[in-house]
Amino acid sequence: MSSSLALAPAPPSEAAERVRAEVREFLAAELAAGTFTTHVDTWLSGVDPAFSRKLGQRGWLGMTWPQRYGGHERSAMERYAVTEELLAAGAPVAAHWIADRQSGPNLLRYGTEAQRQAILPRIAAGECYFVIGMSEPDSGSDLASIRTRATRDAGGDWVVNGAKVWTSNAHASHYGIVLVRTSPLDPADRHAGLSQLLVDLSLPGITVNPIRILDGGHHFNEVVFDDVVVPGDMLLGEEGAGWHQVTAELAFERSGPERFLSTYPLLAEFARRACDSGDAAQQATLGRLSARLLALRQLSLRIAAALDRGEVPDIPAALVKDVGTTFEADVIDEIRRVVAVVPSLDSPDPLGRALAEAQLHAPGYTLRGGTNEILRGIVARGLGLR
Repeated sequence: MSSSLALAPAPPSEAAERVRAEVREFLAAELAAGTFTTHVDTWLSGVDPAFSRKLGQRGWLGMTWPQRYGGHERSAMERYAVTEELLAAGAPVAAHWIADRQSGPNLLRYGTEAQRQAILPRIAAGECYFVIGMSEPDSGSDLASIRTRATRDAGGDWVVNGAKVWTSNAHASHYGIVLVRTSPLDPADRHAGLSQLLVDLSLPGITVNPIRILDGGHHFNEVVFDDVVVPGDMLLGEEGAGWHQVTAELAFERSGPERFLSTYPLLAEFARRACDSGDAAQQATLGRLSARLLALRQLSLRIAAALDRGEVPDIPAALVKDVGTTFEADVIDEIRRVVAVVPSLDSPDPLGRALAEAQLHAPGYTLRGGTNEILRGIVARGLGLR
């Protein structure tokens, strides 16, 4: 792990700019054909398996992975360009997002060869989707307090009991990487005795309960495990090493551009309004928000480059998630102060529609991926401040 915020700058990449142009051309054609419409927060709420398969066919999933697993052995900077363009366009990428972002890299690092061969090519094709099984009811961001248990039966399989919460798109996914307690809790070391299991979500005993957000839709879920029998060879990595593994995984989850681009379609619509109006207050607001966005992007790019070098920049990743999701909420408030527009999902004004979507999704921005208070504690501890 890295306890420093000093990261080398991301290297310039002509290949990344070439693939960026290709993605923009593809997205323009898809928008013109009406295959999707731009929305806010589509990396969690925009489930479209057909769109994910199109990306897989173009080699835009599993981009950095070895070819023997269906990947394309391209750089982290090329992958970053693709994800950034998809988010900026508000494209429906939620189906594959978690699998491509962190579950696949987790399998590459800790999975058995059989697990990799069976699953990674399907993720890269846009045909296999994952959820994150970390948080639990009554545990929140304190993962060390989880109570979901897995015990070995006489045949060597795992029997899982417990519940996970905030499992985005579990109702539309195939697998979850689930953090479980495989040894009794040791009060002296709460991080010990945790393991990760690769769980097929179609197994008997699994119930997925929707958690609806303010607009009535849902991507959040509660997943309940009632004597679920998971094959013994579905342990991911080492038994008891779950805390180390999940900490490394969180660097992928917290540092990407989705942590500050969820509201980008709203910001882009506001930028068009501010430029057309010539209003000084609107343009000043646009300038402030743009400066913050560019700073966040630079830090996120540096983390992507660090991950490409095999580093685990967990402290900078926590910072990106904290500052990035704060920025996403601030975008809403700043725009509301300077534009007289009524937010409504049915508004004929695209700015009004985008503002309504962003407001309704806003409570989740600083919850998912760890609450801001927990993340600030991680950063402070990593820098030796507590």
